[in-house]
Amino acid sequence: MTSTQKDQHGARSQRSQEADKPHRRKGEKTYSCDECGKDFTRTGHLKTHQLIHSGVKPYSCDLCGKSFTLAQSLETHQLIHSGVKPYSCDLCGKSFTQAGNLKTHQLIHSGVKPYSCDLCGKSFTLAQSLETHQLIHSGVKPYSCDLCGKSFTQAGNLKTHQLIHSGVKPYSCDLCGKSFTQAGYLKTHQLIHSGVKPYCCDLCGKSFTLAGNLKKHQLIHSGVKPYSCELCGKSFTWPRDLKSHQLIHSGFKPYSCELCGKCFTQAGNLKSHQLIHSGVKPYSCELCGKSFTWPRDLKSHQLIHSGFKPYSCELCGKCFTQAGNLKSHQLIHSGFKPYSCDLCGKSFTRAIDLKSHQLIHSGFKLYSCDLCGKSFKYQHQLKKHQQIHTRK
Repeated sequence: MTSTQKDQHGARSQRSQEADKPHRRKGEKTYSCDECGKDFTRTGHLKTHQLIHSGVKPYSCDLCGKSFTLAQSLETHQLIHSGVKPYSCDLCGKSFTQAGNLKTHQLIHSGVKPYSCDLCGKSFTLAQSLETHQLIHSGVKPYSCDLCGKSFTQAGNLKTHQLIHSGVKPYSCDLCGKSFTQAGYLKTHQLIHSGVKPYCCDLCGKSFTLAGNLKKHQLIHSGVKPYSCELCGKSFTWPRDLKSHQLIHSGFKPYSCELCGKCFTQAGNLKSHQLIHSGVKPYSCELCGKSFTWPRDLKSHQLIHSGFKPYSCELCGKCFTQAGNLKSHQLIHSGFKPYSCDLCGKSFTRAIDLKSHQLIHSGFKLYSCDLCGKSFKYQHQLKKHQQIHTRK
């Protein structure tokens, strides 16, 4: 057999061997990971993937110390520190460090959400986003915080949470100085200063800086309150409101005011309370000049000037500017007086009325006249007294 014949025979033999192998269509994923079951089209991709399970991250960033399994991942990460974002979205102007991130972002503008959750019907632009969402329904939260025990469905969420305990807030607002643990929170906050509120509620006209805030607000109009308290039956629109409410039943009030000793279930309530002691009232009524500590109190006050009282009592016809005031009034008709004085047994419809009454027994006169120094137990008594000075 000549050398040419040998070459031809070898080529035929190689083609025969290839034909004997199982036929694999282009794009077919035949290589599976034994650890997690993920499939790959090439053995090289599988080997690269398996490094994730090893936990070895030999490539570290010199600037922030973050470690990576692959050198390529480190290079991609380092673009963040460079600040260079050469890929911009033509529709909204948002910039990205990588072309792939820009492509992913552009799917948002398309409005196409082909990936839907079978359990709740929520749709997503990316398959990965659907997978992340489905973890919520599983109820599995394998990542726990060593400091407070709070659990999370994803490792990334745990890392973000742990920043709270560190107390480090490296992102500060140039306009007001407020600091944040994450850059994303700072960006969201800065929208407040811009004054731009592009998302408007069709039902009441209220505007919001973020689309997510509008969606949350619209739940109020739906009247749906799926989160109920097992102890008293009170229902809430959002789970966080239920959690806050449940603290009331626990009786646990870990946040105390250093000035007056009043205790609160939440740190936010303590901060709001401390503004009272500061004496600062930055919110003033343009019509009468009366000042308030909080903007919500100013809004409530302004309703008085409008004369608009949409909430009427069905029993006596008395009208009110706010729904809360109507509810308080309706307790009078119910005859229910759950708040009793330990000293004299007198009962009251509201807790605030009991507190006012208890001042009688204490002998303490909280309200003093600036002009003559005379003190009174009740504010209405002081106002009546001050009329004497105005008549002179």
